[in-house]
Amino acid sequence: MGQSLLLDTVNWDLVVDAFGNIAVASAPYSTAQDVACAIKTFLGECYFDTAVGMPWQQILGQRPSLAILKAVLVATAEAVTGVASATVFISSVANRNISGQVQVTTTSGQTQAASFTVAMPQGVG
Repeated sequence: MGQSLLLDTVNWDLVVDAFGNIAVASAPYSTAQDVACAIKTFLGECYFDTAVGMPWQQILGQRPSLAILKAVLVATAEAVTGVASATVFISSVANRNISGQVQVTTTSGQTQAASFTVAMPQGVG
């Protein structure tokens, strides 16, 4: 477990610290943020590691049950380095968006939550 660039929770963009430097997140929050990033990423989309991400291609347009969707979200979360277990709560599925929270327990036993919203592209789903 290490550090990640801190992302603004609303815009999911980089933020700066009090000194004007790019802010950094440390564990356990960095691990939860990495999980949220994996959920927001289509499997195969990351150029340098195509094994990272959520298999949205298999879900979009299929109308899976919430239980199946949550199971795939948990599997994606648990595939992230440093995650021992994950619990996913879906708060909204509306207007081509899926929103929720993932609570992760790290391999060092710390628990942290991160929210996510995934906007589905037009023409899919």
